[in-house]
Amino acid sequence: MSLEANKELIRRLVADGWGKGDQATVDALLAPTFVDHAAELGGGASDAAGFKEQVREFRAAFPDGKTQIDDLIAEGDKVVLRWTDGGTHRGPFMGVAPTGKRVTLTGIDIYRIADGKIVEYWCSEDVLGLLEQLGAVQPPR
Repeated sequence: MSLEANKELIRRLVADGWGKGDQATVDALLAPTFVDHAAELGGGASDAAGFKEQVREFRAAFPDGKTQIDDLIAEGDKVVLRWTDGGTHRGPFMGVAPTGKRVTLTGIDIYRIADGKIVEYWCSEDVLGLLEQLGAVQPPR
């Protein structure tokens, strides 16, 4: 696939997978051998089923969440996405009961693409900052 086609695949994941919680889109975009290298943070499974569960949990916690693509860079078989997500905390998230607070989360993802499918995923996101916004942890003073 071309670099632009790889970037479009990630745009679809952001818009329909994360943005709408469309599990069929997630199924269509992830390879059967998909590996989530960031899953250990949340304790979930590192396969496609675990990734889909993350999407479901995030959408349930922040149903009005909207992801903005800040940067989308493709090189070789990888696409790097820098993003900002904002939403209202309406459901449980990482053990935190709904607060009704409007929050912002930022992160950088790396996706490896093969044969038109996402085969690997790495993510670094500011979960500590999100938990501070929710009042679950206090920043050091």
